[in-house]
This record gives sequence, C-alpha cells and structure tokens, in this order.
Amino acid sequence: MNPNTVLERIVENVERVIVDKRYEIELTIISLLCRGHLLIEDVPGVGKTSLASALAKSLGCSFQRIQFTPDIMPADITGFSVFNPKTGDFDYRPGAILSQIVLADEINRTSPKTQSSLLEAMEEKQVTVDGKTYRIKEPFMVLATQNPVEYLGTYPLPEAQMDRFFMRISLGYPSLTEEMRMVTRMGGQSPLKNLRPVAAGEDIVAIQQLIEQVHMDAKVNEYVVSLVRHTRENPLVSLGASPRASISLYKASQAWALYNGRDYVLPDDVIQMCAHVMEHRIVLTQEGRLKKYTQKDIVQMAIDEVAAPVARRW
Repeated sequence: MNPNTVLERIVENVERVIVDKRYEIELTIISLLCRGHLLIEDVPGVGKTSLASALAKSLGCSFQRIQFTPDIMPADITGFSVFNPKTGDFDYRPGAILSQIVLADEINRTSPKTQSSLLEAMEEKQVTVDGKTYRIKEPFMVLATQNPVEYLGTYPLPEAQMDRFFMRISLGYPSLTEEMRMVTRMGGQSPLKNLRPVAAGEDIVAIQQLIEQVHMDAKVNEYVVSLVRHTRENPLVSLGASPRASISLYKASQAWALYNGRDYVLPDDVIQMCAHVMEHRIVLTQEGRLKKYTQKDIVQMAIDEVAAPVARRW
C-alpha cells in the first residue's frame, strides 16, 4: 500500500463535494491520521457538515451527526442502559459517540455538562456507562463546529476543552469562480448522494502506524518545543500553548512530512502546521486584546523570533 496514493484518492473524493478547499481537506485528514480531533470555526453554509459527511463516506466509516442544543443530555452522547425484564439485566443502548466519524454540530450551543461527556471518548477512545467501558472502533474522530460570530444562547468552550482539539481550521467563503461551480454542481442532485468509498478505515489505521516511524531529528524536535514555549513567555499572552500542543505539533509535522512523500521532518513542516495546532490554545491578556493582537499574531511572533535549524536531510 502506497500511503500517498491512498491519501490522494481520499482528498480528491472529498473535493467532489467541498469545492476550492483542498488545503482544509488535507488538514482534516492530517488530524485524522494523528488520531486527533478537529474544531471548525466558521459562519453557516460554507460546508462544515458536508466535509465531515464526505470524509466518512470516502472511508466507508460509520458516521453520526449530533445537533447540539441546550436540552441535549450526556446520555444522548454516550448511550444509556435500559432494564430488560426478560433477562433481568440492563442492556446498553449505544450513543452517537460510538461512531467512527462524529460531527458535533454547533458544540457551543449545549451545556458544559453535555460538552464534557465528549472528553473521555476524545481522549481515551472509549465511553464508560454504569461502570462498564465500551471501546470505539478506530479510526475515530470528532469534528466539532461552532459559529464564531453568533454568541447569543451559547456556552463558550473552556480552555481545557479547547486544548483537547488537535487542530482548528476555518473553511471561509469560496472564490467567485468556485462559488459559481458550486452553485451549478449543487443545482442538481447533491454529489454526497453518489459519493463512494475510495479507501477503508483499515487503510487509515495502517497509515497512522507509518506516521509514528517518520524521523524527527533532535534539533527539529527542539524547534517544535521552542515554538510552543515562546507562546507561554510572550507578555501579551495570559495562557500559552500547553505541552499537549507540543505533542500535537510534533505529530502533525510527522504526518505532513509523510503526506508530502518524506520519511523525515523538515522545519518547514513544523512551520506549516504551527498555526493550526496552536492558535486555539492561546489566550491573550487584556493588554493584548486592547492592542488588537490575535492568536495568529502570537504564533507568527514565535515563528519570526525562534531560529529554525538549518535545513538538511534529517
């Protein structure tokens, strides 16, 4: 199995549904390859739900969409036990989280208690109900969406929960030409209905194991950690990226190197992944916000001020 061929097929298949967003599709797949979860922050109608559905269909994986509302309960996510009078035992009814690809739509519209019901599954790939643990079939990924503009009736995700997301991306609006193509394509039958698997979940699991073998030189490893630590030392930041961010950036760099056909990581791979992995983990000080700095600015400062190791074949 050639991993690059498999990944290229997946990207091209998803592109049949999501127009003009190849890089964002690639980042989604990078998160999946690193066993991570993705936060998609964007306005309505740009294809967030379609991206998750198209990815699941391209892999032939089970898919569930959870529409988060204020009245949804943790048991709706994790499942619950029902008494069976015939056997005298409690039978477990699986929740939506036991699917392989899970879309947590508008995650910030539900209560913190329900939001927290996702945490065990995201971290441990399992759920525990009534003292019994149920494993989730791999590959497993949560794609959560939220609208960054509308805050009425929402429960903002706490920093600890934001840190659980491997990456944050934004799809954004398509260009004029691509939006015309999209309107024409969607004018008839939705391409999602005719989308067929081009790979299997087992292929992703195999590629996940290959990523762990991608070589990371000690100097590049030091560069990864130094970039993350720089965000903690910036006086404009009240909460910098955590050690979990260092691990995520390390893995993302390995995955990006493999995706580009290499078995070793370059400093450019680290830079390419840096913003997507770190921005959502940074909290600015009041001074930083008043001076109109953004998390993107903080990451760019780290890239500009931390010296990258001299490029060579590591």
